[in-house]
Order: sequence, then C-alpha cells, then structure tokens
Amino acid sequence: MNTIYIEAFSGLSGNMFLSAFSELLGDYELLLDLPQKLHLPDGKIEIKQVDKNGINCQYVEVIDLNLGKEPDHDHGHSHEHGHSHSHEHSHSHDDAHSHSHEHDHHHHDGEHHRHLSDIQNIIDHAHISDNAKKIAHEIFLMIGQAESKIHDMPLETIHFHEISGVDSIIDIVGNAVLIDKLNISKVYCTPICTGFGIVKTQHGMLPVPAPATAELLLGMPIYPGTEAGEKITPTGAAILKYLNPDFKTTAYTTTKTAYGPGKKDFHNANVVRISLLENNLTEGEDSYLQLEASIDDMSPEYLGTHFQDGLLASGALDFSITQQLMKKGRFAFLLSVILPKHNLTAVSNYIFDNTSTIGVRYFKIDRIELPRVQKKKQTPLGDVLVKESTTPTHNIKIKPEFDEIQRLALETNQSPFQVINKINSNS
Repeated sequence: MNTIYIEAFSGLSGNMFLSAFSELLGDYELLLDLPQKLHLPDGKIEIKQVDKNGINCQYVEVIDLNLGKEPDHDHGHSHEHGHSHSHEHSHSHDDAHSHSHEHDHHHHDGEHHRHLSDIQNIIDHAHISDNAKKIAHEIFLMIGQAESKIHDMPLETIHFHEISGVDSIIDIVGNAVLIDKLNISKVYCTPICTGFGIVKTQHGMLPVPAPATAELLLGMPIYPGTEAGEKITPTGAAILKYLNPDFKTTAYTTTKTAYGPGKKDFHNANVVRISLLENNLTEGEDSYLQLEASIDDMSPEYLGTHFQDGLLASGALDFSITQQLMKKGRFAFLLSVILPKHNLTAVSNYIFDNTSTIGVRYFKIDRIELPRVQKKKQTPLGDVLVKESTTPTHNIKIKPEFDEIQRLALETNQSPFQVINKINSNS
C-alpha cells in the first residue's frame, strides 16, 4: 500500500491527476484502451510531451471523437484539456474570466446528457476491476450530491450535463483505475489553490470556485492564489475528496515524484506534483509512541469521563485502562496511551497534572491503519454518521459513530443498545 503527498499549488483537475498518477505508476499506456473497456469507442486518449516553466512532463488528454479535437480557442480554460465538456460542472465557461479552467465548457446541439443511473450503468458494464468501479461510483456520486444540493433537485433527476460526456466519463473512470492500481492507503496534501474571480456560465455569472466545487471542498484548507480564474475543477475536487487527504504538516521522505500538467500556461507552473512517500515515516505525523503509567494510589473515579476527555484533547489518539497487580501485592491501574511522537510532552504533562503517577514510560510502535471515510447512512431512525473503512482486500467495514447512537437514543427515547440493534437489523 502506498502513501502519497499532493502539492496543489496550481489547482487540480481530472487530467492533472491522470497525468501524475500515470507517471507514478510508470505506465502511460495503461489507459489507452480504456474507451473500449467502457464501451465508449467515440473516446480516445492521447499522450503528449509538454513544457511547464521548464518542467518537461507527459500530458494525458482525453478526447471526445464526436466533437473532434478542439482548436486552440478555449479562452484560456485550461486546467486540463481542450475539449468541450467540463469534467465537472453544469456550466459553460466561455469568456475571458474563466481563463484558468482546464477545458472548454461548450454545449452542442443534440449533445446527450445522462442521468447518474446512465453513468452508473456504463461503469457497471466496464471491463475494469470491481474496486475501480467502486471508486468511480463514489466520485460520480460525490459530484452528483454536490450538484443536487446546489440546484435543490433530487439526485436521480439531475441531468449530468458536462460530466456525462464521453471524455469526462473516461477521465473520472481513468482516475479510478489508477487509484486502484496505486493501492493508496494514506494521502497528505497542501492547501488547495482555487483561483478567484467570476466565470460566465449557463446559469449566469458565478464566483470562483464554482458552487459545486466549493461544496466538494468543504472542510479542506483553500486559498485564492495570485492569478484570476478557475484553478480547481469539480472533478479535481471530487477526486481529492475521495482520497480523503490529511492536511497536517508532516516530515516525509519521497521515493518518487511525478508531475501532472494542465493545458493552460500560467505565470506559475501549471502542474500538480504528487510524490510517493516511504511508509515508515519516523519523525513526522505517522511516528507513534505508546506511553504507559501505573497508578496505584488513586481512586478510579478520577479516571472517568472528564479525565478521558482531557487526555484525548491533550493529543492522545487512543488509550486503555486495565487493572494490574504490582509488587508487594498492590492493586493498580495501567494507563496505556497511543499518541503521535510530537504530542509526547503535552500528553505526559497532562498525565502528571491529573494523576498521582510520578513517572511514565514510552516506546515507539508501528501501526497499520485502514483508509476510512465518514458517511451518512439512511436508517429507520433517520440519517446516521457511519465510519466506512476498506481492507487491503477491498472488504468494507461500516460502524455507526457512538455519538450518533447516543443522539438517536435521546431523540427516540430508547437505549443505545436498542438503537444499534434497530440500525443493524435493517442494514
């Protein structure tokens, strides 16, 4: 399983991800037959050599053969490609204000607009791995949910104008194939450059980032940058959201670096840089310690909820309290805490201040963590936040968050045990 670091100093788009992921894998030909695997013979993938401020890199371009290659009149839209579907949003950027987008957003007479179910059917019948299908489904669903919220329309009734095009479907599914192949377990990322200004769309003049993009970026650190225009597309935002990156600063060692170019040339290099990292980080966020303290002269009631909440707030990731028998037959409690190395001082100070112990011991540990996402799940008692984790063999584990169970128990006047049983019985 791989750990990657994404530097999004010039925005993000589907094609930029395609190019960088292909270079990380060292395989640009992996996607060439994807149009056929998707039963979309009117799509094509081409690989081009480009220069971005002296950075020579390969550009993966997805082309809709129904439209032919677009001439160079994209008014500067180019975080990604010169074709006529937005990979991402339901608007058509065709004025000079949209000069950072990766692709042309034009609408053609008779162009077929698909519903989400149509796209899901294409993915289900594709000749790709089951996990790649799952990833593609999730990315499209994220975009659909964002559009549904923005337009206040049921998800199943939305026409996917731009992301339903042949090129856009190939783009998103291509990224799913590469993500599956890379077997990514952990993602770090810099804050996202969005660009700024106003873009002209089929819905009128809209701010940058576009509404659907802004919805997808909720909870992520963003900044406008110094160049006007749209720097991150909804597809780029949805792929990033799927990857569930950690934006905390960490020390790391790179083993390979790849660049994914956009089509447009900016003052700053229009590339995303993605690096493979050593998985055994030793000095950063992923360097963990186990700290232990034996407490033999303190009432256990002082180790209750208030103490435990403070322990987590001080920087502990997890802990356990077990009973032990010490020398001279003294009963004691063993407090075992897992924490990031950089939180050692804060956690140990908290323990010294809030327990009777006069000494702690600690040692380095390694952990294997499953990638996880938090989602809403519909239940007979209403929506519940659940934690969904994926094993290396692509099995899914789903667990309702305990705080949600407590909330529902209070709202429905039931015990937490009754709530969890009712939820599980309808899974």
